[in-house]
Amino acid sequence: MKALVVYSSRTGNTEKIARAIHAAMPRGTGLAGPRDAPDPEGFDFIALGFWVDKGNADAQSLEYIKKIREKKVGLFMTLGARPDSEHAKKCMNSVKALLEPRNTVIREFVCQGKIDPALTKMFESFPADHPHAMTDERRARHEEAAKHPDENDLARAAACFENIAVEPENPR
Repeated sequence: MKALVVYSSRTGNTEKIARAIHAAMPRGTGLAGPRDAPDPEGFDFIALGFWVDKGNADAQSLEYIKKIREKKVGLFMTLGARPDSEHAKKCMNSVKALLEPRNTVIREFVCQGKIDPALTKMFESFPADHPHAMTDERRARHEEAAKHPDENDLARAAACFENIAVEPENPR
């Protein structure tokens, strides 16, 4: 099986996850950013990682997604929200909808990650009545997100993708 890990990272979160997944994949698996990634045609499996931008994959990842056809795909994403949140589920589902049915998504991994400090500053600049103003709850979420990805997150990401060559038909 020929595999490739493609990822886009804004703050380094998705890159950390991508490297953990890459290390767990079969020898010879490629690793690249979406702008430098080879054509997906020559691969049996593609692990695609992205950071969430306005509820969807970032622009570079969206461009690469358009090229993927008739492949087994594993998705991994990072975002400031909790991985088990409704927002995280909606984000993952929106990206899956872009890939399916012309591809088969066989793995999914979601990880909370630090929020770009520029976004935090922007939220802090909004007036209190703005829907995205910095509240105590939002600040607590930003502080929690800054702790991720941690070693546990990296180990879980690797475990999610480690048996891809052995059991590519069985989604986790």
